[in-house]
Amino acid sequence: MVDLDWKTKMIASEISNKSPKLANKLQISIPPPKIRLAELSAASDSACSAYEHYLRLPELKKLWAAHEFPGWKSEPVLKPALIGLEITFRFISTVLSDPRPYANRREWRRRVEALATSEIEIISLLIEDDEEDPETRGTIPIADLTSAGGVLAPKNSSAEVWKLSDDTVVVSLVSEESLLPKLAEWQKFEDVARKIQYSIECEMQGCPYTLGLGEPNLSGKPSLNYDLICKPAEIHALKKCPNDDVESKNFENRTLYSTHRILESWIRVAKELIERISDDIDSRRYERASSSCWILEKVWTIVNQIEDLHLLMDPDDFLRLKNQLMIKASSESDLFCFRSRELVGITKSSKDLKHKVPAVLGVEVDPTGGPRIQDAAMELYRRKEEFAKIHLLQAMQAVEAAVKRFYFCYKQLLVVVMGSLEAKGNVESDDLLSQIFLEPTYFPSLDAAKTFLGERWSHDSGRYSPERRRRNGI
Repeated sequence: MVDLDWKTKMIASEISNKSPKLANKLQISIPPPKIRLAELSAASDSACSAYEHYLRLPELKKLWAAHEFPGWKSEPVLKPALIGLEITFRFISTVLSDPRPYANRREWRRRVEALATSEIEIISLLIEDDEEDPETRGTIPIADLTSAGGVLAPKNSSAEVWKLSDDTVVVSLVSEESLLPKLAEWQKFEDVARKIQYSIECEMQGCPYTLGLGEPNLSGKPSLNYDLICKPAEIHALKKCPNDDVESKNFENRTLYSTHRILESWIRVAKELIERISDDIDSRRYERASSSCWILEKVWTIVNQIEDLHLLMDPDDFLRLKNQLMIKASSESDLFCFRSRELVGITKSSKDLKHKVPAVLGVEVDPTGGPRIQDAAMELYRRKEEFAKIHLLQAMQAVEAAVKRFYFCYKQLLVVVMGSLEAKGNVESDDLLSQIFLEPTYFPSLDAAKTFLGERWSHDSGRYSPERRRRNGI
């Protein structure tokens, strides 16, 4: 059995060997976990199936999983990201066309603009990473105008051509199927759409391509073949919820439906990123794994951002919709978030990144529970020679913080949206959500290494402080 108190014993013994005087004064105690850790699992099969049917997830998954470009390795990651962005454009038209006079249009506008910008930022980071890697550089499908000999169709062309001040001719291909260019032409949505297009221009500065959604494209970059990759027409064909009878009676149903479809798209992105991180660590590509890990942390943040959209739903309409859809948690595992099998899956996978730490440090786990991994981590932090590994370990801990932050915020969200009694249901005080964000660190060896290093620097600074030097007559 592993000794849960090994960190305390190790630190005390290390200090005792180096400084007997300090050993009498310094005590570092890391208490064992006191909370009961239940196994995280999805809700009942019936609840999960009802959730998937409501969102038409089987049809959406077919779009995510359609691998149509064999030479493009990042298709499984970027395709659901672009699909999530396109659903967001439809969502914008939904919330800003809300006929209810009491809808908070001002805050909805701010939130959907911020959400679209966050999505575009992550997409740009994914493309930048691809272009920095020799194996994936130049593999993303782009709209190739050269195949037509540089001549544009005289009618029904989606390309825009203009001449800059230095006589440079810029040709920008605009998506014919995406909703964003169409929103920019409607007066009601023009301001929001233009702002998003400018966000695309800014966020894609570091990429050799642009999205081709009507952004200015002042650099004259080639555009992604957005319609071929994303298939907006097929996405918008799924815009209607199966519960049409509910939708006609409660407009909030459209909001809930679109919100969770965007959510599930980004959960899929997280799933693919975790697989990529694992493969890169196994291949010892630590810099690439580190970059993907930081993007994963941003994806968890955007998942939280999407969930927060529930705060803008009208309380009475939402609770009425909840009753119409028969959404009620009979147990802690039936909470709405646990009806998403993919969300539960990426939660477990994010936590399981801890098993990659020994491989990153190049050591094996001590079967007796000794500080072998901690010693290797301390040596890595001190030497600062393999900085890619340091970046990766920091990113892993950032992912842990993002996961716990998501579940902490979700618990508060339940209280605000449905009330504290409904949020708790039949759950005890130490409910599953609380266990997730109160759980001890996923990386105890890294935590212990930093604890000891911090105490070491405190000891060294105290030893050479002016007060101690005066006391010792130095």
